[in-house]
Amino acid sequence: MPHRSALYSQRSLVLILVALLGTGFLATSLLSYYASRASIRDSIINTELPLTSDTVYSEIQKDLVRPILISSMMSRDTFMRDWVVNGEKDPVQMTRYLDEVMTHYGAYTAFFVSNSSHTYYHAKGVLKQVRVDEPRDAWYFRVRDMKDPYEINVDPDLANKDNLTFFINYKVYDYDNRFIGAAGVGLTVDAVIKLIDKYQQRYQRSVYFVDGFGRLVLTGASGGPEGAHIGQSLGELTNMKSLVSQLPKPHSGSYEYSAQGQGHFLNVRYIPELHWYLFVDKREDGALSDIRQSLYLNLLICLLVTLGVLALLNRVIRRYQRKIQTQATLDSLTELPNRRGFDLLAVQALHEAQRESKPLTALLLDLDHFKTLNDTYGHMAGDQVLIGFARDLQSCLRHSDIVCRWGGEEFIVLLKDTDGDTAQKIAEKIRRHVEQQVYSYDGHSLSLTVSIGATTLQADDTLHTLLSRADHAMYRAKRTGRNRTCVEMPYSTYA
Repeated sequence: MPHRSALYSQRSLVLILVALLGTGFLATSLLSYYASRASIRDSIINTELPLTSDTVYSEIQKDLVRPILISSMMSRDTFMRDWVVNGEKDPVQMTRYLDEVMTHYGAYTAFFVSNSSHTYYHAKGVLKQVRVDEPRDAWYFRVRDMKDPYEINVDPDLANKDNLTFFINYKVYDYDNRFIGAAGVGLTVDAVIKLIDKYQQRYQRSVYFVDGFGRLVLTGASGGPEGAHIGQSLGELTNMKSLVSQLPKPHSGSYEYSAQGQGHFLNVRYIPELHWYLFVDKREDGALSDIRQSLYLNLLICLLVTLGVLALLNRVIRRYQRKIQTQATLDSLTELPNRRGFDLLAVQALHEAQRESKPLTALLLDLDHFKTLNDTYGHMAGDQVLIGFARDLQSCLRHSDIVCRWGGEEFIVLLKDTDGDTAQKIAEKIRRHVEQQVYSYDGHSLSLTVSIGATTLQADDTLHTLLSRADHAMYRAKRTGRNRTCVEMPYSTYA
């Protein structure tokens, strides 16, 4: 009953600890969720979207850096400058050079326009002569007269069926720093659309570009807001009326608007290289979905941690219980069962013998003159003798027999399925074996004898009456000279 109460107490303690742990985790997760939800709007408007916009802008610049570097390299290439200074004698050399640039660097297009001859060279050959009065050639004369070393421009590419292309137009100078032409490479709008799709997937935002008149000029493959296509004005979109009322013309800043009953957060940034505006849009439910997922993840982690702690506690408690039970039922010196361990084993053996009508004999053994040995050689010597005796006693018995240290120098044995005559022979075997043993300690050879009392289980016996008779028989062996075996039966005594 005490063991059962202790078990219930331990279970209650585990349940209380798990409940406290789970409640703490749950409260922390919910408080974190509501605090995050309360501050999410301010975080998105003032931090998240502007930061994403800056990052996308940086990504755009980075993705255009390679074409810019290629164009810069072309403008400083000694072959190009030497070829122009020497009079552009062999156009094939230039077209072969431009083709090599396209092939080696993976550019969509590569070109050079000579300022002296106004010839437009391309990897495919000579395209035409640029003229001041041709609107499509205005870019070249703009580059010629500008102060900056290069520009990024979006124009149809004459050499590629007028596909809309991002051009990096770089000024080329001779060795005396005189302007001799413009060179560069192009990046198709299709490639930039793929970049926009990459940004949208990476940052989970809607990204598109709008010109100064509010027209969509560049979107991802799936279109702009609500699937709008390039060329459409924001004012034409029914779902954007809330935004257009705040923003008749694009202007850098942060905005909130509603479309189809769903709140949106928007950051607008001017891109000076393109004279466009970068729109980064985030739906409110997307923001809340993120923190909901975070809450669910936290709750799942809490559950797993709680279950892990529960399993760990259960394992630790079970190991502790087993250790305590082992310590409580084993003698630490001889590693035999102690009196408590013997009680548990003996009760079971007694019930089996009575139920199956099999004989059971008890032997009570006491080492002779053990106190004298302790007083003469010390308790360490006595402990060594007890360890050796326990080992020798076990060697004389079967695995099915029960042997324990009863206390001090007393030991008790239960011989299962063994009648009195056989038990007496076993007892004599033990006595003679012990008598012949020599135990060494600190250079001394120690020997001793044992007195044994034996009795056999009767039909009306209890464990107490059985052991009581064995005790009487052992004391009779002591009184009659020690180093002998005495047997005691109910209502009669004989040796």
